[in-house]
Formats: sequence, structure tokens, C-alpha cells
Amino acid sequence: MPSYTYYCEKCNKSFSIFSTIREYQEEVDCCHDSCKHTCSRYYKEDMLSISSSVRKSDSELKTLGDLANRNRDKMSKDQRVALDNKHTQYQDDKLKDELTKQLPKGMSRMKKPKNKIKWR
Repeated sequence: MPSYTYYCEKCNKSFSIFSTIREYQEEVDCCHDSCKHTCSRYYKEDMLSISSSVRKSDSELKTLGDLANRNRDKMSKDQRVALDNKHTQYQDDKLKDELTKQLPKGMSRMKKPKNKIKWR
């Protein structure tokens, strides 16, 4: 079921309403206790949280990738950068652990060539 965001100019607050497309209204009464002012749709907030025109509900998610994409789209840019940095740090730590592990007797690590190999 879609979520629609509305903004009240009187109390300067936004709120969301879940409703079917049939029940959708362009203007609704403010849901805050003392206000009851008529509020209009706040498209800007909705557009920030949606990367495409249709969001998949929980029952429509088919793969883990669908879930990851939906969660990524909900994140702010700062949250995505922080998550990417955390992942990069994790990969670096994992690589360091692999390089410090002892190899079985008689085995050695391959050394990275100093010159790039040109494939022909």
C-alpha cells in the first residue's frame, strides 16, 4: 500500500498516510491534535525517498538484491558513504588477516609482479 506525505503549513509538521489509490486525497485534515488545518500533499519528501515510480512491498521482494536495493534507496547519501567506508575497511582488514596467516610447510606466497602484464 502506498504511503503519501502531507505538510501542514499551520503547525509546520509533515506526516504520512498509508492508503490505497482509490482512497487517495490531494488534501486532508492535519492529524496533529490541536491543529486540524487542511494540509496539501508534500511531493518533495516523497521524491527524496523514492528512486523509481514504484516501490516493491515486502510480499513483492523476490531476491536479496531487491531487498538491498530498497534499503539502499531509503538511505541518505551520507549513510551510503559511511556504509561503503565500513565495507572497504572490513575488506582491508580481511585481506591483512589472510596475508598474515601461516601457510602449510613447503608453500610460499606468489609475489605480485612489478610490471603489468600485457595480454595479446
